[in-house]
Amino acid sequence: MTVTILSLRAGRFAVDLAPSAGGSIIRFMRDGVDLLRPADAAAIASGTGSNSSAYPLVPFSNRIANGHLAFDGREVHLEANWPGVRHPMHGDGWSHTWEVVRSDVQSAEIAYAHDGRTGWPFRYRARQIYRLDESGLTVTMAIDNLESFAVPAGLGLHPFFVRDDDSQLRCRTQAVWRADAEGLPIERIAVPREWNFSTPRPVAGVVLDNCFDGWDGQATIIWPRRRLCVELTASEPFRHVVIYAPADQAYFCVEPVSHANGQIARTRLAANSALEGEIVFRPFTL
Repeated sequence: MTVTILSLRAGRFAVDLAPSAGGSIIRFMRDGVDLLRPADAAAIASGTGSNSSAYPLVPFSNRIANGHLAFDGREVHLEANWPGVRHPMHGDGWSHTWEVVRSDVQSAEIAYAHDGRTGWPFRYRARQIYRLDESGLTVTMAIDNLESFAVPAGLGLHPFFVRDDDSQLRCRTQAVWRADAEGLPIERIAVPREWNFSTPRPVAGVVLDNCFDGWDGQATIIWPRRRLCVELTASEPFRHVVIYAPADQAYFCVEPVSHANGQIARTRLAANSALEGEIVFRPFTL
C-alpha cells in the first residue's frame, strides 16, 4: 500500500494526516509535544484509523446491536466490522482509504465515496476539511446522502488525548447512557456524581465508555504539570459526546458525535442533502 502523509504546519503547531489509514490524523503537536497519541508506522501501514491519533466516525458512531436496524419500514442487517466485536461499530470511514481532494501547507480536504455494496447499504460521500492556523486545528466534517430517498446518517470524530497521571477533563452534559458488558446502551440516566465533569476533575481512576446527552459542545482537556490545555468546541450537529477512558491506557477520548450510541436509526438525512459540523482544537498555555 502506498502511504501518503499530508503535513500541515502553522506557527507552533504540526498536524500529520494519513488519508490511506482511514482518513485519520496520525500526529498533532504543539512545540513538538504530542497532544494526541501519535500513530506508529504499523498503525499507519494498517490501512485503518483504529490506532491513530484521531479518526472519523461515518456514517454512524459506536455500535449497532447485532447489526440490525429498522428505518422507514426497511430492515437493515450489517456484518461485524471490528476485530473482536460482534456488533458493527464506527461505520465505514475508519477502515478505508480517503481521496486527497486538495492540500497545502496549512489545509487539506479529503473525501471517501461509499457505494453501498458492502458495509453501510446506502450510498454517501464523506468529507473532512482540516485547517491549521496559529491558534490551532479546525476539522469540518460532512456527509452527503447520494440516494434519492432519506437515509439514517451520522458523524463523529474519535480523538485520543494523551493521558498523564494528572490529566483533567471539564465537560458539561445533561444525561448519560448506562451500557452493558458489550458496550451497548441500556438506560438513559442523570449523570452520576462520579461521572460528572461539569467542573475540571482528574481522569485518573475513572473507567468509562459511555455516551453523554445534552452536551453544550465545549470540553477542556488539562495537563497541569505541562501547564497545557486544549479547548475543544463543536458546532451543531455534535450535541452528544462519548467519553472513553479505558483502564491502564496512556490515552482517553472525548468524542463529539451527532447521535447517541445505538440511536442511528432515529436519525434522518433527506435525499441529496448533507449533514455538516465543525470541531475545533485550541491549545494554549496555562
